[in-house]
Amino acid sequence: MRHPRTFAVTAALGLALAGFGAIPATAATPAPASAGAAHYTAAGKHSAANDQAFYDAVMKSVAKKRAANPLAAAVTVYYSTSNAPSFRSQISQAAQIWNGSVQNVRLAESSSGADFQYYEGNDPQNGSYASTDGHGNGYIFLDYGQNQQYYSVRVVAHETGHVLGLPDHYSGPCSELMSGGGPGTSCRNAYPNATEKSRVNSLWRNGLASAFKPAA
Repeated sequence: MRHPRTFAVTAALGLALAGFGAIPATAATPAPASAGAAHYTAAGKHSAANDQAFYDAVMKSVAKKRAANPLAAAVTVYYSTSNAPSFRSQISQAAQIWNGSVQNVRLAESSSGADFQYYEGNDPQNGSYASTDGHGNGYIFLDYGQNQQYYSVRVVAHETGHVLGLPDHYSGPCSELMSGGGPGTSCRNAYPNATEKSRVNSLWRNGLASAFKPAA
């Protein structure tokens, strides 16, 4: 279980998501602990089950849209940066990296109807992480301090990797994107390696069929 936190929550696109620094105080209420989170560094609480929970949450949202265009060559996953304006450039770069690395899924920014959200703020205890509220809703939180300590584009690309179904693997080398902060602050690689690319393509090729199914 993750440590209790005192961040705010708000309604985003009608979904209850854990809110962070960008949320007005007038909308604040105590936040429940996230149902699952995958962190950039091993210091945070994480597990393979949490990684899978986040991916499943995104897939559940995507599935609602697939019926309108079931024959598309690739699944498009829409994200929102409205709650992480300071990181919009890094988020865009991370999306371009993934879009140039895989074929069966694409990331695109949307001002409405996003499948997952980016948030920004201060969380020195947990750092940056991908999480789900346990109700089929996913979000990525980007910690200010960690993104100054580590190469920010790598942090964002790593957390975005969880959107696409990849788990953390902190013992890996710098050439492995999902090794996160494991290789240290000097690592500036923001690209997935061949194995990670293949895994994402496989997940989303097979994921097309599951995306056709109506969300529960």
